[in-house]
Amino acid sequence: MRAVVFRGKQKVVVEDVPTPTFTAKLWTGETRQCDHGVIIKAIGTNICGSDLHMYHGRTDLPTGTILGHELTGQIVSVGPQVEFMKVGDIVSVPFNVACGTCKNCRQMLSNTCTSVNSIQPGGAYGYAQMGGWQGLQSQYGLVPYADFNLLRIPTEIPGVADKMDQISLLTDIFPTGFHPAFMCGVNAGSTVYIAGAGPVGRACAAACSLLGAAVIIIGDYYPSRLALMKRQGCFTLDLNDKTINVEDAIEKILGEKGVDVAIDCVGYEAWAHGGNKEAPETAIQDCIKACKFGGKIGIPGVYMPVDLKGKDKDLKQGILDIPLGMIFNKGLQIVGVGQCPVGTYNRRLISAILYGKINISDWVKTTVIPLEDAPKAYSIFDNWQEGSNDKFILDPNGMMSTGGTSSSSSKASTSFLRGDALVE
Repeated sequence: MRAVVFRGKQKVVVEDVPTPTFTAKLWTGETRQCDHGVIIKAIGTNICGSDLHMYHGRTDLPTGTILGHELTGQIVSVGPQVEFMKVGDIVSVPFNVACGTCKNCRQMLSNTCTSVNSIQPGGAYGYAQMGGWQGLQSQYGLVPYADFNLLRIPTEIPGVADKMDQISLLTDIFPTGFHPAFMCGVNAGSTVYIAGAGPVGRACAAACSLLGAAVIIIGDYYPSRLALMKRQGCFTLDLNDKTINVEDAIEKILGEKGVDVAIDCVGYEAWAHGGNKEAPETAIQDCIKACKFGGKIGIPGVYMPVDLKGKDKDLKQGILDIPLGMIFNKGLQIVGVGQCPVGTYNRRLISAILYGKINISDWVKTTVIPLEDAPKAYSIFDNWQEGSNDKFILDPNGMMSTGGTSSSSSKASTSFLRGDALVE
């Protein structure tokens, strides 16, 4: 089959690799028999901002690893231990690899499963330090522990095919944006500041809107992103202004100091105010300053325990300058941190999409492209400029219309919903 393979810093290629079987050969050197898994034919498999951490060479991902952790597809083969998933089912794959039986999984902490990773708790596809599982930017993918992990898409509901671009965001980005908002208690009347209007920041803003937030303020450097957020009813802060004071700007909007909730959707690759200079502490420091006394902070933005390209000894170990005294003095709660347990949220979010409670494509613009165009898409994503696409859905098997942008033109063919495209 064809797959997107990491070949070193800023180099990905699409090449022939073995089609997966139920014997998983992890890049950690382990072999796992996955009779509890399924083989999935990709309908859409997305490029995520987190993939750029490997692309930039800032992790220890081995060359030759298949990238990607966002897959929506059709089951073509089931292992002998699978009970509830069937050949032909259309499914959404959470990026978490989780067993469903360990203590953490039983507590719905599938992001920190203790069984699927011999390095540390938590597993993910095609991601450094997350268990050695091969990625899913490929024509076919192995998903272990299928009965626990997979979300079956109810294809009997009219209009599902027209919403496949939205449904594809359930594998990671929409739940990832929803998780900190939900954990921080965003609800009717809440005021929220979001650092970063990239895809995750916009998904978080959409989640806050869905939860009933009264005021959503979002800070970023790109005029087109800020303009999109304004059209969605958000207030915006232009962080190109080197002199901007986030606290004062928020007070002017609210008429009082501090928001109820601040959410860092940027992480360790944040820029200093004014842009174009990396300053890893900026986004989290802004969130701490933005919060009211007694407020809450969520952190879905990625912070790496090991950053091979960190500028000094501390940054290489993920140690940042954080004002703990301010956190203590303001009595802030920090919740909704880290990788999202996607299975906790994807069932409720697919209902919101299918029954018209939200159109996530109004917030996060997607473009469907052929798998073979993945190297170009990575380069565009890495060197993002005004007007560039910033959420690519790869179409490895020609099951979605390519070249379209957002829900108006990147619709999936209805043929796979009838089983016409099924390949054993």
